[in-house]
Amino acid sequence: MTLDLDWDDGQQAIAGSVAAFCAERFDDEAGRQLAGEFPAALWRALAELGVFGVAAPEGEGGASELVAAVEPLGRATFPGPLAATFLAMQVLDEPERDRVAMGELIVAAGEPPLLPFAPCAQVFLEVEGDRVFRARLVGRVETVRVLGGEPWGRAPCVRERELPGAARGLLLSQLVVSAQLAAMGAKLVEDAARYAGDRRQFGRPIGAFQAVAHALADSTIALTSASALTRAAACRFDAGEMERAEFLAAAAWSSASRAAVEASYLCHQVFGAIGITIEGPAFRLSRRIRQLASQPPGAARARARVSRALGLAGGVAA
Repeated sequence: MTLDLDWDDGQQAIAGSVAAFCAERFDDEAGRQLAGEFPAALWRALAELGVFGVAAPEGEGGASELVAAVEPLGRATFPGPLAATFLAMQVLDEPERDRVAMGELIVAAGEPPLLPFAPCAQVFLEVEGDRVFRARLVGRVETVRVLGGEPWGRAPCVRERELPGAARGLLLSQLVVSAQLAAMGAKLVEDAARYAGDRRQFGRPIGAFQAVAHALADSTIALTSASALTRAAACRFDAGEMERAEFLAAAAWSSASRAAVEASYLCHQVFGAIGITIEGPAFRLSRRIRQLASQPPGAARARARVSRALGLAGGVAA
């Protein structure tokens, strides 16, 4: 069976609307000015587009529409707990889910006590393996500085109850992270390729040298493959093929995290000295890539799942 991974008219419209929103409301300069703060007004403005309701149990659209919305958010390095929000939309009860969809409630999800966006969250979800639990904050959140420049914190929580819909929610959150990473990596490579076409050395653009051109091409291929895996997983999910979707989602997560991190290393080298400066063209993207690729449950678990599915005893965790 052949999968058509191009977006249909409706999915293109979603991607176009989100891309236009990002171009208007969140450019590179706006991203640099955040300085670790959570942009609550911007988050609510994104919610008003209806993005968080995509693929919700009672909403329209599925995983493909979700990925179509997230890809331009990844290219823009849009801030906020995207994966946690889409997870919450699958596991919370409807009244609370509606408030998350409207941007009124911020969700922190992961493995407590260290959680992304904990300092600004009102909803806490604990993820343990394939299970999701509602957690209750029982103390003061201690703000923690992290590489990605996002507001993280140590949040003392107690587990309250297990939530239904975990399998669906965790799969969709995997697709969100994979789509973000592949899109971020692609944007970084495009920026580096443009710079390589302008920067001259020995009387030629540095992009004319094979050591630069071939490396950028290899990175583009890897990121395109990761994006294709993400879209394929979404298609299988929408077709109701959960087992196949779970395998492809794990493969996409593993592929996207590796391709994006390797792209960040490469592009820092292509940009040269300005690539290692905080104010430079690479740092804002690369630090978010490395933060997103390394946070729990991480790509190691995804690689182990893929390895087991392929019959490799015990999986491969590294």
